Amino acid sequence: MYSEIIKIIEGGLKKDTKKVFGYAKMLAEKLKKDGEAKLAETILAIIGKGYASTVTMDQLLTTPVDHESRLDIADVFVPGNENEEIILTKPVEQKVFDFVNTIKHKKELRGYGLTTPSTLLLYGLPGGGKTSIAKKISIETGLPLVIARFDAIVSSLLGNTAKNIRKIFEFADQKPCILFLDEFDAIAKARDDQYELGELKRVINSLLQNMDQFSQENILIAATNHQELLDRAIWRRFNTVIEVAYPGENEIKALLYSFTETYKTKIFNDPKQLEAVVKLLQGKSPSDIKNIVHNAIAYSVINNKKFLEYIDLLNGIYQFDHHGAISMEELTNFLNQHGITQSEIAERYEISIRQVRNFLNKQ
Repeated sequence: MYSEIIKIIEGGLKKDTKKVFGYAKMLAEKLKKDGEAKLAETILAIIGKGYASTVTMDQLLTTPVDHESRLDIADVFVPGNENEEIILTKPVEQKVFDFVNTIKHKKELRGYGLTTPSTLLLYGLPGGGKTSIAKKISIETGLPLVIARFDAIVSSLLGNTAKNIRKIFEFADQKPCILFLDEFDAIAKARDDQYELGELKRVINSLLQNMDQFSQENILIAATNHQELLDRAIWRRFNTVIEVAYPGENEIKALLYSFTETYKTKIFNDPKQLEAVVKLLQGKSPSDIKNIVHNAIAYSVINNKKFLEYIDLLNGIYQFDHHGAISMEELTNFLNQHGITQSEIAERYEISIRQVRNFLNKQ
């Protein structure tokens, strides 16, 4: 069994798809004989799923490179049996659902003379879930996601940047897939920016031309944290535009449920504690909330606690808000203001009750 795993890794490093598929099938057969039928079925489903043939998979794995740096200018996400966990506001969730359905019913829509391009622009603050939405759409449609790497596409030689843009669109045009342009503002800045060079404005013109040609038959998703920088002509290229805002109260509660699903917590049994945590998490991105909760759970596991405690979530929020710069006096007051008793604080941080009282009396 170990030899098959080694061969699969070798095939992956050499981008030899046939070798990966062949040894993955052999591994699945061995697992099935050893009584691991469920795992074997999962492996077979992963290598058998998708619209792309083995030849197309070979093409996907051979990504184009920047001529100057020799860096890959694209990464490829191939959907399998995974589920991209993402919690969105109802309006955003509905718009994403509608976009997925336009892809799934493209032929039917064309039968009615509807040839609207499948183009989606996601914008909003960092960490809001734009990349997760793109992966979710990839999983729902079964189409690989070609992710443009703008750190490699934008070359020190602007002429190479235009060539790289053309390369990425040509690469994605050769196979059934979704082209995802993340951090889109890196090359889609307004052409009237007085600080930009004439050559860069020609790069933007090249981008617009490639987008127009590509979007006639293909699926294009772009994402940006700086929508105010986008050229006005860019907005007209997208028939669906979604602002991905930070989660509200209901979404924060759903995220807390999701992130604590594998670890016990009593916070949901105490409405006041839950309300306090939700209020403190407002204005934070899903990825921020995930980091806070997971750090709190990690502390609980390391310290052999049976469940996630309210005080540990508060501690995680305080540390996040203060970027790890902890003042014991400020932390003590923060915890006490949110319902943590003096004895709980003393026990949690291994300090005396007198010291806790001294901190509180200074305020």
